[in-house]
Amino acid sequence: MAREMEEKTTPAVEIENLVKDFRTSFRRLPLRAVNGVSIRIMPGEVYGLIGPNGSGKSTTMKALLGLLAPTAGRCAIFGRDSLKVDSRMDVGFLPENPYFYKHLSGAETLAFYGKLCGLRGKALRERIGELLELVDLEGARHRRVGGYSKGMLQRIGLAQALVQEPRLLILDEPTAGVDPVGSRQIRDLVMRLRERGITVFLCSHLLEQVQEVCDHVGIIYEGRMIREGRLEDLIAIEDQTEIILKDADETLVAAVRELVAGHPGKASIIREGRPKTTLERLFLRETIGREDH
Repeated sequence: MAREMEEKTTPAVEIENLVKDFRTSFRRLPLRAVNGVSIRIMPGEVYGLIGPNGSGKSTTMKALLGLLAPTAGRCAIFGRDSLKVDSRMDVGFLPENPYFYKHLSGAETLAFYGKLCGLRGKALRERIGELLELVDLEGARHRRVGGYSKGMLQRIGLAQALVQEPRLLILDEPTAGVDPVGSRQIRDLVMRLRERGITVFLCSHLLEQVQEVCDHVGIIYEGRMIREGRLEDLIAIEDQTEIILKDADETLVAAVRELVAGHPGKASIIREGRPKTTLERLFLRETIGREDH
């Protein structure tokens, strides 16, 4: 019981004041790719990190995975330092352009990665069947992945990232280059993973998709986190309020609240609160707007 409580209260991802500098041959001063970024993701959340190319998204992800050592700050996965190998035991990762052996079938690909994770025999066969069903590739289990579409490759990539049943799944541009149908399938899969309690940390420039699946969002720009928080809070327009009426005629709309209260039964207030902008408009306002100042 105590262990379960600890797992629920320990952040799945904790990045504190991350700084990453790169030395270049063209400058005397190092290039600062990430500057003081902090991210906290609790178990079961879906977190989206968005930003333009060169903003520091991939560098942040690589530091979290222990592929890059921070210049300053720290990264932890379920409370364990990211630079330690054991921190990755509970992590599945899908890079933007995953590489697969084209001569292998979908099932053989998962068998290969499953064996790398120590699975064998019946347990491996059952896991392969479960994953192929999860990503809707059961019908293509014997097809060579060299003949898979881009969307199918991304889904088999998701399956291989889930082989060892990770508690945290890290996705780098999971729908890049995928057609609308394949993109929808991947989004639906992410939502199913959330229902299973798997924490998902994804980077994407496709803002509409992030808005559909993420609980929390961070906007990174020129290496700095410029906005971060719950999606609903970020896209709320703070100085406006909307009232949505059901079955209201033009007279009721003109008078709004007073007439609704004075005409019971003719209309009802469905929802009251702040109207929402889109994540795309917020992103453009926070990034392009800064260039104008």
